[in-house]
Amino acid sequence: MSEQTVFNQTRAHLMEVAEDQTSNASNNPTFGDIINKRLDRRHALKGVFAVAALSSTTSILGSVLGASDAIAIGAKASFNFKEISHGVDEKHHVAEGYNADILMRWGDALFKDSPAFDPTGQNRASQEKQFGYNNDFIGFIPLKDQADHGLLCVNHEYTNEELMFPGLGRQDRTMFANTTKEIVDVEMAAHGGTVVEVRKSDGKWIPVISSKYNRRITATTEMMLSGPAAGSNLVKTSADPNGTKVFGTFNNCAGGITPWGTYLMAEENFNGYFWNKEAAQSHQNADMLKRYGIPGQWYNWGAHYDRFDIAKEPNEVHRFGWIVEVDPMDPTSIPKKRTALGRFKHEGAETIVNKDGRVAVYSGDDERGDYLYKFVTRDKLDRNNRQSNMDLLDEGTLYVARFNADASLDWLPLTFGNGPLIAANGFENQAEVLIFARKASDFLGATKMDRPEDVQPNAKTGKVYVCLTNNKHRGSKHPVDAANPREKNPFGHIVEITPADNDHASLTATWDILVQGGNPAKPEHGAVFNKATSKNGWFGSPDNAAVDGLGRLWIATDQGKNWPKTGTADGIWALETEGERRGTGKMFFRVPIGAEMCGPCFNPDDTAFFLAVQHPASDGAKAFPGFDRNSTFEDPATRWPDFNPNLPPRPSVVVVTKKDSGIIGS
Repeated sequence: MSEQTVFNQTRAHLMEVAEDQTSNASNNPTFGDIINKRLDRRHALKGVFAVAALSSTTSILGSVLGASDAIAIGAKASFNFKEISHGVDEKHHVAEGYNADILMRWGDALFKDSPAFDPTGQNRASQEKQFGYNNDFIGFIPLKDQADHGLLCVNHEYTNEELMFPGLGRQDRTMFANTTKEIVDVEMAAHGGTVVEVRKSDGKWIPVISSKYNRRITATTEMMLSGPAAGSNLVKTSADPNGTKVFGTFNNCAGGITPWGTYLMAEENFNGYFWNKEAAQSHQNADMLKRYGIPGQWYNWGAHYDRFDIAKEPNEVHRFGWIVEVDPMDPTSIPKKRTALGRFKHEGAETIVNKDGRVAVYSGDDERGDYLYKFVTRDKLDRNNRQSNMDLLDEGTLYVARFNADASLDWLPLTFGNGPLIAANGFENQAEVLIFARKASDFLGATKMDRPEDVQPNAKTGKVYVCLTNNKHRGSKHPVDAANPREKNPFGHIVEITPADNDHASLTATWDILVQGGNPAKPEHGAVFNKATSKNGWFGSPDNAAVDGLGRLWIATDQGKNWPKTGTADGIWALETEGERRGTGKMFFRVPIGAEMCGPCFNPDDTAFFLAVQHPASDGAKAFPGFDRNSTFEDPATRWPDFNPNLPPRPSVVVVTKKDSGIIGS
């Protein structure tokens, strides 16, 4: 793709382009290499029908395929709802018997003094008091142990200028001719996150605008660097000579809620916010910057704020790409970037309490050919003293995954002095191992994955589910392997990890492939689902995941502009993981044209399902039959959710409830 072509893409597609690239030039094995060693090449290419006869004890896909072959038509399903159909249109759709209500929209008030939403008169001060743009991760923290009253924690990943601002259109990334400082300030205020109190009133969920807990976190919010990289020479700047204070967070994709009730914000495509390719090429760590795709120059921030210009602040870029921990119970608290968890393009930070009381945090590095990580705390969770857990994430060990052809997995510690992680290879201390976690993982021989996105542990079973969205480079730059079995892999797959002895601190585990995305009716897709899956139950490009209180798995998808390959918009699918129906999908919710499905999250009693609908009218609008052009503020493919001719499409949080007030999916 030419540079000018990239300039003409939507911001959403620029994210996709970045994730579609691979900066990993190491010779590390790929997931596809491993599968090739595990399965005969002919079997891998022929998919389910070729390998169904393999023993379930010896086949990587055995647990799925054995069930597919022997499925009992009457086998009991875990999910009891009438599924919706594939398709794409201007609206959202939910299963029969459910309500899907808009809870929060971009621009909605959060405080008593919040101004009314005015898309034609936006400014920084207004946006800082309103719900932000492109809501992604959602977390729920109950108040006073109530399932119908709590704090909603929501990430705001990025902004789409062509849909946000009247008359602006898509900006040329070389000149940003019409992007003023005032527009940049609105963009920065629309990033970050929101904490908002919500409760159920008269059968409907509503935001509590007068709440003392409500808070906006933006690209300018004061934060602290904590853990091993805090104070490193690599994070010191002219504005922060101590290397401990940083302003803002951005491109917050998925995230997590800790067992002690804090909110984790994962910084993903931070590289896109920095400027000056020439300065990057002469940077003292030029090879490391290249490994992270820096600079992307997707935004005009560097023209107005020196810290985003690598020539003027060469270390500012090292202060992003972390996990940020926020205490939502104290809106005056300073968020902390927990450097012990490593620096990469984090997709999520989901936690599970290990059987020994320590806490494991799982995260994917969302780029084709990058890695899967976990962090294990040094100290144990204290369930009786919340305050004693507030710095638990500053001490512990970060690991990267190596998948093996015998269906085993090794967790490799990213610890200074471990094997090749020494000065001779460019690592002077633990801080540098963590700041350059990608390079450290290259040296350790981690397995290149197909865009590892959300990583969701299941507290009921101890298993961990890894969503691998897709990888068009699989089979070329990244050879196929055991855990990434398909060439080009346009539809992604889900890997299930079983820790040894149910110990999330163990250095070993086993793994299996739960499903492979795509249409099972088209052999060329190489899809693998249980044969009980209906014509609407299969999906492509798994992205986010949630496990409900019953231990059932729910999957959200992100196809980007490639939704025409499946013929359906993104959405939510319930997915069986146990028994004869293992690998059976069932479609529950569908987003409007151009949107991405994000942030699935349940309240504690599973009677409310919070969903994030991001960038409606954006992705693939030109392929929408009858529209056939790119969306703009004035002319979008949909005006969801308001359908008001005076309002643009607005990213929104939807809350799904059952009409009989029962458990979702029951």
